[in-house]
Amino acid sequence: MSGKPKTVADIMTREVITLFEEENLELLLEGMERYGLRHLPVVDDGKLVGLVTHRDLLRAAVSHLEPGAAEREAAYEGRHFVADLMTRDVQTVRPDTSIAEAARLLREHKFGCLPVTEEDGTLVGIVTEADFVSLAASLL
Repeated sequence: MSGKPKTVADIMTREVITLFEEENLELLLEGMERYGLRHLPVVDDGKLVGLVTHRDLLRAAVSHLEPGAAEREAAYEGRHFVADLMTRDVQTVRPDTSIAEAARLLREHKFGCLPVTEEDGTLVGIVTEADFVSLAASLL
């Protein structure tokens, strides 16, 4: 990167761990915590179809503590899939989106990340709050 970063492409993470809708959720929370992941895009044939966040998984785990949850869980054991939990209508940005616009979207909507897609929906990266912290640190 030469000069001061100006677009999302300058700061985004390009190698993104992704999920598929048909993946089982059973070990996902443990894996996200182990590797420090907070946001996992869901793709189908390389195109973004949704997003699973650490917060989504925690919310689902807490719902298992409600009365009657043990009985429901026994009936559905091992049959919880990414498609059941993911957010489908995900705000995205393009690689040429300005850093200022991406920061505004994160702040205004209290998002933790913005998947970066091409016009056809192909996932090419992700920009997170951590990317902005790294950018701020590099500018200090």
